[in-house]
Amino acid sequence: MTTSGRQAPRIAAVEPAFPAQKYTQEEILAELSTVSGRVFTRFAQSAGVEHRHLALPIDQYRDLTGFTDANNAYIDVALELGERAIKAALDNAGFGPQDVDLIVSTTVTGLAVPSLEARLAERLGLRQDVKRLPLFGLGCVAGAAGVARVHDYLLAYPDHVAVLLAVELCSLTVQRTDSSAANLVAASLFGDGAAAVVVAGAGRAGAGPRVLSSRSRLYPGTPEVMGWKIGAEGFRIVLSAEVAAIAEKYLGGDVTDFLAPHGLHPGDIASWVSHPGGPKVIDAIERTLALGPDSLAVTRKSLREKGNMSSVSVLHVLHETMTRPPNPGTPGLMMAMGPGFCSELVLMQW
Repeated sequence: MTTSGRQAPRIAAVEPAFPAQKYTQEEILAELSTVSGRVFTRFAQSAGVEHRHLALPIDQYRDLTGFTDANNAYIDVALELGERAIKAALDNAGFGPQDVDLIVSTTVTGLAVPSLEARLAERLGLRQDVKRLPLFGLGCVAGAAGVARVHDYLLAYPDHVAVLLAVELCSLTVQRTDSSAANLVAASLFGDGAAAVVVAGAGRAGAGPRVLSSRSRLYPGTPEVMGWKIGAEGFRIVLSAEVAAIAEKYLGGDVTDFLAPHGLHPGDIASWVSHPGGPKVIDAIERTLALGPDSLAVTRKSLREKGNMSSVSVLHVLHETMTRPPNPGTPGLMMAMGPGFCSELVLMQW
């Protein structure tokens, strides 16, 4: 869906929130190296990650006796981070809790019914008639997809204000007895955090980049590329080595086709707000889009300093980009890939 500049919603604020516990990759490696010894060490050292925040103090993970313990910890920490992120984002955007008309929450690392945004509504002071939309299962693509779906809603309600909350506590899903390559990659890459985005309809005053258009894409024959196998032990990662190859095969054409109706091509994009995935995925994106060496510098920095935080990561990259925004009027592109296997593209204008 495409929106003219005057009708386009604006991203008024993005604020991340992280657990207090922050560890170096070496500290995490020392704690988890018992999973698969030298093999895990090799994965961890090549992940492009230097630091990660963890939901719990690192020595408490060995005390989690199963999915129930891990999920209870998820709910407690997710609510604390979500509340902090939303309060900061609303304050930064100049709105109060009573201004929020829609709240969307997304997560893929824990289960909660009532969902996170329902549990937070009273704590935040949201109106009793606030609309709620919990999303589950989108994984890494959900940050970009959430912005896109909020954009769609605000086209219908241009005087409304929407909040998107992403919370991912990936460390609570790691299977300590699983020595599969997929689990070792996940344990090497994924970190914990939250982010809240405040988006204002065109009828509300405000600053920030405009959201002009979005496109979703499902790739054929790829449902087993990424996801979870959910069972008695909780979330067991499904992660194919083909992710980078799929990105390189499809993403260049997807981006070119998406931009063309707007009179744009990849060389016109002033800022690339990309989910980090992992080092091989970032390299594949650079190759297929023929990007310059610094085009994904913010993405690489996010991966290095925070790890891959699933749906939160692309929003963290957006936050970092907004602290030093490109020149007004220039285009930006948000993109992410995730379970499905799928991609989401969001065209912005600074």
